[in-house]
Amino acid sequence: MTRQQKKLFVLSIAFAAAFAIVPGANAMHIMEGYLPLQFCIAWGVICIPFLVMGFFSIQNKLRENRKNITILAMSGAFIFVISSLKIPSVTGSCSHMTGTGLGAILFGPGAVSILGIIVLVFQAVMLAHGGLTSLGANTFSMAVAGPFLSYGVYMVCKKCKVNRRVSVFLAAALGDIFTYCVTSFQLAVAYPSESGGMLASAGKFLAVFAPTQLPLAMIEGLLTTIIIITLENYAQPELRDVGYLESK
Repeated sequence: MTRQQKKLFVLSIAFAAAFAIVPGANAMHIMEGYLPLQFCIAWGVICIPFLVMGFFSIQNKLRENRKNITILAMSGAFIFVISSLKIPSVTGSCSHMTGTGLGAILFGPGAVSILGIIVLVFQAVMLAHGGLTSLGANTFSMAVAGPFLSYGVYMVCKKCKVNRRVSVFLAAALGDIFTYCVTSFQLAVAYPSESGGMLASAGKFLAVFAPTQLPLAMIEGLLTTIIIITLENYAQPELRDVGYLESK
């Protein structure tokens, strides 16, 4: 990042912290109107620094090579399609694959935050999947938390010299699962159990998500690995441009 970009990023963090932690600010897709207003606002402002970082990340990637936009657009389309296939789950939510692991591996987690929020807005408006009031919470779970874990898992596997395709599978599958762990936490914070509080509520949400989400995570891991294998066979120059493959 340039010095100006770093300043804007730090300011966005300060803005998010100031608004997200103040009580009574007056102010996996969780449906429209399900979260209380204060949680909608809090999750929204928490996402701001990640979105700012993502904007700069995409800007820098495209400045390096305009051709990166092809793979970037493909990653966004993959997120849109795969996360639109939903299975009803916990009341007020649903289970589905996320598709964010692919973008996180190829472009880093910051860029995926932008792709994710674009997808979530389109799904809320066009498909009634999720909602505009719950956009912040859904963005944080699917477009921030999941991608960051996917990227972290992939980088750890890379440093440990784990087979590349195994690394891709683990990154995509675990990122999917973590998204729903975060969603369960978000629901538990908003609706803690009368007996046991937030932790008990989170456990109940996770227990309901698990039967559908665990197999979906495995499927997402396999699909992401298949796409990466296909790109390795037919789009090696593009993968070198984005930094996934080392330049010859």
